[in-house]
Amino acid sequence: MSEQERWQAAERLALVLTEGGLQRMSARALAVFLFTDAGAVTMGDIADRLGVSAGSVSGAVKALLSVGLIERLPAPGSRREHYRLRDDAWPTLFSTQNTVVHVMLEAADAGIATTASGDPAHERLTRMRDFYAFLLSELPGLLRRWEERRAPR
Repeated sequence: MSEQERWQAAERLALVLTEGGLQRMSARALAVFLFTDAGAVTMGDIADRLGVSAGSVSGAVKALLSVGLIERLPAPGSRREHYRLRDDAWPTLFSTQNTVVHVMLEAADAGIATTASGDPAHERLTRMRDFYAFLLSELPGLLRRWEERRAPR
């Protein structure tokens, strides 16, 4: 695969991520982390790869840091911050998303408290709460099985 084809694939992935709800610049920056050959990149590297200003990359990097997909690396002697995709990015993201599950549970419970049994809204909110409670209860085992699968044999 040529370098051009590689980065076209990265842009296609970014488009899919954007369609899935990720902010456009965050999706494009994440694609850089996924497709780069470098061990670490700076905001300037990302901006150069994407053909945008370094300032426009800042928010994307902060967003990716906040959900645990990337990490800041020490870079002795450099004035620039260096980042890389975490080795455990996907389980970390999934674990971080537990806060979303808790918010959805709380919202469902609040809605259930304001509706009467037998009300269609009450039933829908109960299904919502039950689904998120189930999901939350399954996450630890799911992540444990993932780690077991990833462990060296």
